[in-house]
Amino acid sequence: MRENGNTRMNQLVSSIVSSYQEQPNPYNQLSCQLPNRDVIIEIIYLLRQLLFPGYFGKQNLTESTLEYHIGNLLIEINEKLNQQVTHALRHQHDNTASCDEMEISERTEEICSHFLSKIPEIREYLALDVQAAFDGDPAADDKALVIFAYPGLLAVSIYRLAHELYLLSVPLIPRIMTEFAHNETGIDIHAGAKIGKYFFIDHGTGVVIGETTIIGDNVKIYQGVTLGALSTRGGQSLRSQKRHPTIEDDVTVYSGASIFGGETIIGKGSVIGSNVFITQSVPPGTRVIIKNPDLIFKGQETQKDKMELTNELDLET
Repeated sequence: MRENGNTRMNQLVSSIVSSYQEQPNPYNQLSCQLPNRDVIIEIIYLLRQLLFPGYFGKQNLTESTLEYHIGNLLIEINEKLNQQVTHALRHQHDNTASCDEMEISERTEEICSHFLSKIPEIREYLALDVQAAFDGDPAADDKALVIFAYPGLLAVSIYRLAHELYLLSVPLIPRIMTEFAHNETGIDIHAGAKIGKYFFIDHGTGVVIGETTIIGDNVKIYQGVTLGALSTRGGQSLRSQKRHPTIEDDVTVYSGASIFGGETIIGKGSVIGSNVFITQSVPPGTRVIIKNPDLIFKGQETQKDKMELTNELDLET
C-alpha cells in the first residue's frame, strides 16, 4: 500500500513539474529570486518605528538612546530594503534585457539612499495627516489614538512610503506595500496617486483611489468613496494616461460617492454628497447632492389614522 502511495505521489510531482514546463513565465519564477512579501511587510513595520518613534517598537526612548535607536533602525531597514530592491530590479531586467549586476547594485544604492533621505519630509506630511484626523473627528480622544488605531492613517502612512519608491520607478515593491495596507484596512490607495497635505480618510472601509488620481491639500473623504477610471476596457493601452479624477483643495467627499474620469475635476471647496455618481467636472464651491427620494414608512400611516380617530372620539365624548 505504501509503495502504491509513493508511486502516486511521484506521478503527481512529475505532473506538476510538467505543468511548470508547459506554462510560460511569469507563472514559474524559478531562475530569479523575487522580492519577499514577508520581508517587505517587516520593512513597513520598521519604517513605522521611524515615522512614529515611541509608538511602535521600542518605547521609553530618551535623548541619550534616541540616536542610537534610530541609527540601528536605519541600518536594518537599509539592509533589508537593499536586498528587496535588488531582487525587484533583477526581475525587471530579466523581463527586458540582460542583467548587469554592477548597474543594479549602483541603482539599488541610489534608490535606498534617496528613499531614506525622504523620511523627514514624509513625517512632516504625516504629522499634518494626524492633525487633520484629530481636527475632523470629534470621536478622536487624542492624537495618540489616531496614530495607534485609525485605519485611514495606517493606509495613508504606507501609501506615502510606497509613493516615494514609486517615484523612483521601483518595480513590484510599492504595490506590494499598498496592497498590504489594502488587506489590513480595506482602503485601496495606488502608490502612484498624488495626495497633498492634511489628508483625512474617515472610517475608510471600501475607499479606492486610483493610480493617476490627484488630491490637493485639506481634503476629507469618507468610507466607500471611489476615485476611479471611467473605463478600463483599453487595458495596457491606457497605461501612463490620466484615467482618474483630480480633487482640488478643501474638498469633502461623503460616503459612497463615485467620481470617475481623468478629465473630471472637483473644484476647490466643493462638497460631494453621499452616493452621488460623477463623471464630469464640478466648479469650485459647488455642493453636489442627490435629491431625497420619497420615503414610505409602512405601518406609520395606519398608526397615524388610529391616533386621529382616537382624538375625534375624545372630542365627541
